Amino acid sequence: MPPTNPLLAATDLPLFSQLRPEHITPALDVLLATAQATVDKATQPTTPATWQAVVTTVELGTEPLARTWRTLTHLGGMIDTPAFREAYDQNLTRVTAFWVAFGQNLALHEKYQAMVASPQAAQLSATRRKVLDDALRHFRMAGAELPEASKARFATVRGRQAALHKAFLDNVQDARDAYACWVYREEELAGLPEDVREAAREAANQDSGAQTGLAWKFTLHEPFHTAVQRYAEHRPLREKMYGAWSTLASELGQQYAADKPEWNNTPVMLELLALRQEEAELLGYQNYAEVSLARKMAETPARVVAFLEDLGQRASSKAANDWAELSAFAEEVLGISPLKDWDVAFVAEQLRQQRYDFSQLELQQYFQEQAVLDGLFQIAQTLFGIEIKRADGETWHPDVRLFQVADKDGTLLAHFYLDPYARESKRGGAWMEDGRTRHLNAHGEVVRPIVYLSCDISPPAGDKPALLSHTDVIDLFHEFGHAMHHMLTTVNELAVSGVNGVEGDAIELPSQFMENFCWEWDVLSAISSHVKTGASLPRDLFDKLTAARHFRSGLQMRTQVALAMFDMLIHLGGPATLPTASSTDASSLSPVAALWVDVNRRYRFEPLMPISRYCNQFTHIFASPEYPAGFYGYKWAELLSSDAYGAFEEAAQAGQGNVLDPHTGARFRAEILAVGGSRRALDSFEAFRGRAPDIGALLRHCGVEGPLESPEVA
Repeated sequence: MPPTNPLLAATDLPLFSQLRPEHITPALDVLLATAQATVDKATQPTTPATWQAVVTTVELGTEPLARTWRTLTHLGGMIDTPAFREAYDQNLTRVTAFWVAFGQNLALHEKYQAMVASPQAAQLSATRRKVLDDALRHFRMAGAELPEASKARFATVRGRQAALHKAFLDNVQDARDAYACWVYREEELAGLPEDVREAAREAANQDSGAQTGLAWKFTLHEPFHTAVQRYAEHRPLREKMYGAWSTLASELGQQYAADKPEWNNTPVMLELLALRQEEAELLGYQNYAEVSLARKMAETPARVVAFLEDLGQRASSKAANDWAELSAFAEEVLGISPLKDWDVAFVAEQLRQQRYDFSQLELQQYFQEQAVLDGLFQIAQTLFGIEIKRADGETWHPDVRLFQVADKDGTLLAHFYLDPYARESKRGGAWMEDGRTRHLNAHGEVVRPIVYLSCDISPPAGDKPALLSHTDVIDLFHEFGHAMHHMLTTVNELAVSGVNGVEGDAIELPSQFMENFCWEWDVLSAISSHVKTGASLPRDLFDKLTAARHFRSGLQMRTQVALAMFDMLIHLGGPATLPTASSTDASSLSPVAALWVDVNRRYRFEPLMPISRYCNQFTHIFASPEYPAGFYGYKWAELLSSDAYGAFEEAAQAGQGNVLDPHTGARFRAEILAVGGSRRALDSFEAFRGRAPDIGALLRHCGVEGPLESPEVA
């Protein structure tokens, strides 16, 4: 081992290229010991209950541990090698145990209570008072007020949950990485884009176990899964890939995708749900949904269910019409009847092409990766008065790029790493991770944020650059909105700086806000460049895209409601209250799968295939402590983000130019992004908008007509 552990090096940016799995345990030995010594110091009877002696001391002493562990967690999704996974898993239990004990530390809890009760509390800033309020709630929710015997059980429950989150994620990753669909007849590739064929051919050539002769290898990574479902004319190929994807990490995975039995996530889900229910009961709640909602804007499960039911009802007539159109087109034009799940994306693309006279493939030729990135950065620079440029630094993979963000006066604000492409041993999907949070160090100097951005873009094929679908563009803008939220904060208190301290059902406001720009002519014309001609997106193609914006929007809304309702209902009572197999047609279903089927039959118009086990790869709610009973937050926050974006639309209509209005952008930065979690999300929204949220923009942006009678966000 080198004399300096890269995880402990006193450098501003991580030394990714030097990091090895064998560095993890020694580094955590040091960081855990330092963190514990800090807590011990702060909880001494002689330590005064003051901000400096307790809050500042504890936050600075535990920040290196929290930051390093978040980075290691992020890297686990980026470079999931056996050695790295083993080292991470070996330390998961003790890191989790530290944070559980931290939350249950009654002496520390009492220090915070003393600060709140002291005469000096009135002199604290509103930001610091929120830090204390949030901390006291965290202590309660972590079990600090439980009897000692219950504390021990609570710690065991929390520790086991952390292990199950990781197991769920690992099973999905392993099952996805292991799958391969081999094609040996070129005619079965009909309809697939040429770059996807080339990528499949290259994947086959690189596979040491490939059979001799002409072959194509398709995996469940991009670009393959989406392309096959959307473009493949060969129906058996679509069905085969759908079967593998929809049964991933389930009891059916061995039949459809050659999963190993140990990758079946059903036992993981059942145990996890039981533990969450037990946690709720230990804390005095009826169910885990109440635990989750105690830290969110919506506050009660009943309010969430009413919100979702109303959204589903308002989308019902359009969803029914969407489904009737798809079914009729499939039967009358394509000769497909009945319409199956593996047909829906293909039929929808064919109908889109006929109705709006463009294809997603045609559109994709205009979104070259570099042009999109340059355009996105220019938009952020225009709206928020910042500068973004490449920076030098070590990365964890050759595809990763480092950027720095500076204010218009040149002051460095933050760094972010972008890992854009899908690849094996990398978790699928797109996300933002907090690499470091803005705060003041022991010398009073600002420590600037670091953000990790991961996308799932199809990598370059041959000598062609990476091309983004319009959905990829939206995903990139979405995650960059999260990044802006974390990087442009001006808050120096760790607990409420950037994305920290923001209610879980408001955290998507900045990200979903940024998605709206992906439907603007001034934006798309600026970020587009045809892969062959370099020409910007033509106006007529843009008009076709926007005309199709609400194509299938009713079905999409109902699907989102189904996912959110499944999440909420499954956490309203634990496994004991879930539907039994007798409530479905399939007597072999687990309780979780039974609820999945029931909810989908109730809210979706598409007939769910009996083999569907998407719940077994629903990582948002089964591989994370943040999202359980919180998936509804995407729609809840979209109400806020749509209305916030309305301010930019109004500025454009008032003759102040297009939606890229720097004045409105500066207000958004100041009232939403800069304040982070230092005040309630509703207060931040009202400070920006000058009023309470209005549902109208959400309905318009989602293509759902008519009034909505859901509970007010306020």
